[in-house]
Amino acid sequence: MASHRRPSQSGLTQSARVTVLSAAAATAAAALGAAPASADPHDATEAGRTKVDRLYEEAEQATEHFNKAGERMARLREQVAQAQDSVARGQERINRMRGALGSVAGAQYRSGGIDPALALLLSADPETYLDKAQTLDRISERQTTALHDLQRAQRKLGQERAEVTRDLTELERSRTAAAHHKRTVERKLTEAQRLLNSLPSAERAAFDRVSRSGRGSMPELSDLAPASARAAAAVRAARSAVGRPYVWGANGPSGFDCSGLMQWSYAQAGVGLPRTSQAQRYAGRQVSLEEALPGDLVAYRSDASHIAMYMGNGQVVHAPYPGAPVRYDPVAMMPISSVTRV
Repeated sequence: MASHRRPSQSGLTQSARVTVLSAAAATAAAALGAAPASADPHDATEAGRTKVDRLYEEAEQATEHFNKAGERMARLREQVAQAQDSVARGQERINRMRGALGSVAGAQYRSGGIDPALALLLSADPETYLDKAQTLDRISERQTTALHDLQRAQRKLGQERAEVTRDLTELERSRTAAAHHKRTVERKLTEAQRLLNSLPSAERAAFDRVSRSGRGSMPELSDLAPASARAAAAVRAARSAVGRPYVWGANGPSGFDCSGLMQWSYAQAGVGLPRTSQAQRYAGRQVSLEEALPGDLVAYRSDASHIAMYMGNGQVVHAPYPGAPVRYDPVAMMPISSVTRV
């Protein structure tokens, strides 16, 4: 995440990597370009930074929507595959049932072309005929039952096919939504980069220093113990990721967005977390900031569009935004919405 005022971006694809600088630049540029000639350059720069921060926050929110759509697509693809397999098995069963009924019907047709009473009169062995007739009656009863079974199987197959169609339609909607959110993120980042690039080099460098104020080296941490062995393992994993790049939509191991880093870190501890920061905030028991222990998840902003891991001594580790690697920052770098113990 960025500095105290920099909202971090939570995830999309590697192709959309943009540095915080670039994003920041975009905003500052627009703000400066719109300022009257008599405006105080410092005020114009501050306005630009504020706009960049807003663009990053909006991009991060869109990133979370992208991650959510991707998670839903994965779930739907699995459902569709299972449903299609079930439909195929159901069709095979119906084909076997039709084949069995066809065999019985053919046999009846070949032997039952005469009226039963006339067949009895013409029979050389009436007793044998009666035995056969009783057998045919039993076959007829079984055939009726088989027909009912076939009808039920056909209805079930029709329902399963309708479910596949609905899931495929929903999958396409999710793909469309993901593409929309991806374009939104890229547009926000491009706008921010345009603005940042328009700043004078000295101001751009100053903005860069502010945006990269987090710590990449191990800060002094408290001697607080994590709440559990799995939290301790997640803390070790998150520390090992410090310095790796922010890549939106990525969940490791070579790059991360904010929620991707949390998911990957806890996966190393054998714990499955949801993909988005909004869902991660409910992946355990919520505690107060005063009770926070290493390994707890700290969600930011009212919509939980950014998330980090508490390390102790007022520090978190997180994936800030494009251009800034995984690093340590103060826990109060932006408004906290919740602290969750997994």
